[in-house]
Amino acid sequence: MVGPPAGPAGSAGYVYLIAAVAALGGLLFGFDTAIINGALVFLKKDFGLTDAQTELAASSILFGAVAGAALAGWLTDRYGRRRLLFGAALLFTVSALAAALPRTLTEFVVARLAGGIAIGVASLVVPLYIAEIAPARIRGRLVTLNQLAIVSGILLAYIASYYLAGLGLASWRWMFAAAAVPSLLFMLTLLLVPESPRWLLGRGREAEALGTLTRLNGPVTAATEAAEIQAALADEQGEQASLSQPRLRRPLRIAVVLAVLQQITGINTILYYGSIIFTEHSGQSASSAIGANALIGGINFAGTVVALFIIDRVGRKPLLLFASGGMALALGALVVGLQLHAPAPWLLGLIMGYVACFAVGLGPGVWVVITEIFPNAVRGRAASLATVALWVACTLISFTFLSLVKAAGLAGAFGLYALLSALTFVFVWRAVPETKGRTLEEIEQGWQ
Repeated sequence: MVGPPAGPAGSAGYVYLIAAVAALGGLLFGFDTAIINGALVFLKKDFGLTDAQTELAASSILFGAVAGAALAGWLTDRYGRRRLLFGAALLFTVSALAAALPRTLTEFVVARLAGGIAIGVASLVVPLYIAEIAPARIRGRLVTLNQLAIVSGILLAYIASYYLAGLGLASWRWMFAAAAVPSLLFMLTLLLVPESPRWLLGRGREAEALGTLTRLNGPVTAATEAAEIQAALADEQGEQASLSQPRLRRPLRIAVVLAVLQQITGINTILYYGSIIFTEHSGQSASSAIGANALIGGINFAGTVVALFIIDRVGRKPLLLFASGGMALALGALVVGLQLHAPAPWLLGLIMGYVACFAVGLGPGVWVVITEIFPNAVRGRAASLATVALWVACTLISFTFLSLVKAAGLAGAFGLYALLSALTFVFVWRAVPETKGRTLEEIEQGWQ
């Protein structure tokens, strides 16, 4: 492990290096989940899939993500953040190659399940790890860097799909195999980063933790922060470290409900089924549909860049309110446009507005809140519960979308997501506290 030497105030470059390396896990998360969008058109034809089989092919990775997120909470508290990220990087590599080689749908589903486990681990551990190494003043920005990596992976998947689509019916195999390259890069760069100092202090490894904190924040701040973390850990011993303690009920409820609402407002129906929506409901060719997806991916990326620069200034709650309200309005207008048979460019514009609102607020904001609001001793397990809930909701939406469209029409499906976006606005307004600018230990004291 290497890094810049620490000055009196620590090394900002080292902080950003650690966050950037960890965020490569987010890039793989985004790429592996979104690559199915372009691949599905060709996979469906190549294997002759029915609608139910297509839903299974698209959603299989999500079943693995549920399992990965469920295991990650216990594993990361026991074995550490860095070691678990390395295991996820290895699994990303193996699953990418395996998904490119199947001869049957069953083999494909098994490969995607393995990739899903890696995604579930990364989706929990990457933002958790970044939050634990980040100074309070830029924690929102650095955790949002992971969300930026996720949407970068999504955009990269769309671009790769667009160019690889020219290879013909078997192009989906190359789309999946392409993920092996960033997976190997992730494994190598993890050698440059340290273990979380908060996890080290919880295991009695004070010298290692203090060394990392000194490099991150400078010697004076490091000593003060180490003392605060140790005091907080001492308060959490025994019964206090249980997830059933009364003071955890409110943060658990907030985290789980936010995680579910982030998904059931429908964002992944666009990210996973965009090509099918545009080809089967707008009459576009497969190539044009994948191109439209790339445009949506660009909007997703741009919105997340905006969030990166304002989340520590504006705060978490205002962004969540803006996002959910904007999503409800955009989806409501989309429903009207579908009923009136509006031109395809108008519909695409409304979808882009919906995605932009999500990218600015609900996408990064939920992950930031989940990683901030739990005590040190139970952060991995508690965040795991919220992340499992998120992936269960994502799986439910993705696995039922085509069936919902068949039963209620595209307008009916997006009308439901508009209503759920409005309910998200109400929940954030009434229940979610502001956490910007506070240390993790200060946030913890707020639940006392």
